[in-house]
Amino acid sequence: MNPVLAIIAFVVGLVIIPLVLALCRGFGVYTVVQEAQAQVFTLFGKVIGVIDEPGLRFPISDFGPQALLIPFFGKRQFVNTALRQHYLRGQMVNSEEGTPMGVGIWYEMQVVDPVAYLFKNTNPEGSLQANVASSTISTLSNLEMDKMLEDRHSLSRTVRRAVSPLSEKWGYRLGSVYIRKVFFTDQQMVHNITDKVVKRLVQVTSAMKQDGENRVGLIRSETANKVSQKMAEAKATRPSVVGKALNEIARKDREILEAVIEVMETEKLLASHASIEMVPSNSNVLLQLSGSNHEEPVMASVR
Repeated sequence: MNPVLAIIAFVVGLVIIPLVLALCRGFGVYTVVQEAQAQVFTLFGKVIGVIDEPGLRFPISDFGPQALLIPFFGKRQFVNTALRQHYLRGQMVNSEEGTPMGVGIWYEMQVVDPVAYLFKNTNPEGSLQANVASSTISTLSNLEMDKMLEDRHSLSRTVRRAVSPLSEKWGYRLGSVYIRKVFFTDQQMVHNITDKVVKRLVQVTSAMKQDGENRVGLIRSETANKVSQKMAEAKATRPSVVGKALNEIARKDREILEAVIEVMETEKLLASHASIEMVPSNSNVLLQLSGSNHEEPVMASVR
């Protein structure tokens, strides 16, 4: 390729083409609309149209030959139509009891009518914030403290219903509105409430502990009662079982029965730790007792 032609092509691509495109944009031949953006075109102080579809657009195809006069006798304004979020902090309200409270409110907004947004209010965003704040204060003021703290969902919907009509007039669409925070501004009151909550938690904890101990004691007493009943039933059943066994032994062999009874009596006697005086079977106890004092009877003590 000829080096001169290459240099010319390079200069054309680097300088000429961007310059031509800039001149075309400047004279309104075409425009580029970004995502979440609207372009409002005015001519001689009047709105001739709005382009809000993203992409490469040619105003002359939408508005006719008068679009070529916009760079000289009109104006093109850009409006952001993306969903935006705002948070208002520390809005002061008073409860029914006269307690000063702080409120934080979060809301979403989006421009749906760019023309109304530009020409029906000189400061639409500031006006919307002021409207949300005033509606929040008027809705929450002089409410009971417990309702203010607990019913934030229903109160948020009330604020949204109050603000939506005006926001639509200004070209906005109000999205979600939520009262995110309600707090006390008096620090002494915060300390007092904290102390009360701590004391209440201690009371509840001690009550739960005492209730648990009472339940454990009740379970133990019921268990002991059942065990004693079972033991008494076992003791009451034992003589019947032993009697039946002895009757079976008596029917089979009388000598074995006598031996078993003797063993049982001996066990009972040993278990009682009683004193036993043993006298020889071939001696006369009365003669020994009336005999000489120098003679002692033969006896043994088993303990």
